[in-house]
Amino acid sequence: MLSVLVVDDQKPLLEVIGLFLERFGNMNVKTALSAKEALNLLENNTFDAMVIDYDLPEINGIEFLKMLRAKGDTTPFIIFTGVGREYAAIEALNNGADFFLKKGDDAQSQLLEMVHMIRQAVDRRNIGRGPGTSQKLLSDALNFFHQAAFVIDREGKVIVWNKGMAAMTGIDEEKILGKGDWEYSIPLFGHRVPMLSDLIFQDDATIQQNNYTILEKEKGTIVAWIKATPEEGHPKILWMKSTALYDSKGMFIGVMGKVKDITEEMGAEFLTRSSQAIPVAESGAAPASSPVGMFDKIMGKAKTSYREGLRLSYREGKYAEAIAQFNQAIEIDPSLAYVWHDRGVCYRELGLDTEALKNFEQAARVAPDDEEFLFSHAEMLRIVGILHQRRDFIENAAQILNRVVEINPNHADAWNSLGTCAKELGKEKLSRQYYEKSRELIRTGNNRKKTRDFDSLV
Repeated sequence: MLSVLVVDDQKPLLEVIGLFLERFGNMNVKTALSAKEALNLLENNTFDAMVIDYDLPEINGIEFLKMLRAKGDTTPFIIFTGVGREYAAIEALNNGADFFLKKGDDAQSQLLEMVHMIRQAVDRRNIGRGPGTSQKLLSDALNFFHQAAFVIDREGKVIVWNKGMAAMTGIDEEKILGKGDWEYSIPLFGHRVPMLSDLIFQDDATIQQNNYTILEKEKGTIVAWIKATPEEGHPKILWMKSTALYDSKGMFIGVMGKVKDITEEMGAEFLTRSSQAIPVAESGAAPASSPVGMFDKIMGKAKTSYREGLRLSYREGKYAEAIAQFNQAIEIDPSLAYVWHDRGVCYRELGLDTEALKNFEQAARVAPDDEEFLFSHAEMLRIVGILHQRRDFIENAAQILNRVVEINPNHADAWNSLGTCAKELGKEKLSRQYYEKSRELIRTGNNRKKTRDFDSLV
């Protein structure tokens, strides 16, 4: 009879698992409500296999696995979780887990699968880890994700292609497995080009030369976006994340890539933006608190610099030069909300989203009831939140957008953005209601929002 340790912080679920494994798996089961409790049990007991929930308090399932493997414990290990996180699957693979099982609505089916995994893991550990185990673990794990994901091996050939990738590209797994030479990029770009996964170990310059805009980069992981223009169809904005994979011995085995089409969420105007970071010269204007600065403020030099900046940006598209003029205006008079806002627009057009966000936030802080500045702040939060996968940014954007529609209930763009935020937050029903409100305002001709007459200002 196999001995199994099951660890989960939900006592009712733990009792059900224990009874099922004993009755239908003919196993001797011990349970623990935390990793610390499990460690205490392991001081005087050994087990043929362990089933551990990922989301444990204090010490999660992966951390527990690492602790055991560091001690040389090779007991077969199954990660059991209700959330399919790709980094959890990668860590499970890297630290020698045998299977990754997702909690689901069909409890009996899941528990039967658990029995099968335990027996298979024990058998495999007794005769040696079989070939293709890592690939099978990754394939199972990636298919937990709704988001499109794939894995290429060291030779750049596809070894995992989840259901999300099949849905996005229209190409089933069996038709793409084993393909290399960038062939898997054709469904997304219309021709062979390096995917972000192929550039995982390249320097920033090489990645940017391949038209990727880097959002985050740390050892072994890159997050970036790219404009994809297929030979047939409309241009797209693709968000990608690539992570290097290693086996339990630290050997590089391949790269996992995630892909998301964010064109609709970002808006069509995002396709026209520059993604190049252009340096901007610092202004040498005197601060407003100095006698010279106060004189400049009184004489209206701040507004003169602002109008010149507006001319450069609005009329000529010279955003870097315009920022220099806005810098001068802000240093003379930092209370001018519209200068902060329009400098933010320039940074946004240059693809410098973080700087744009800071400026929009300051504009909204100076003029907290201005719907234009609030909307720009919310839109930038939404964009940065989607690009960087920051739920807190998207939630903050939704809060500000709610303030915008309180000020102006006929702001169709704000309702539409609220719909996108709700969709990103998993609130599908609410999202549909917001989208319908936006469409209704446009359909009935009631769409209204505050706009400035830039021609007159210039």
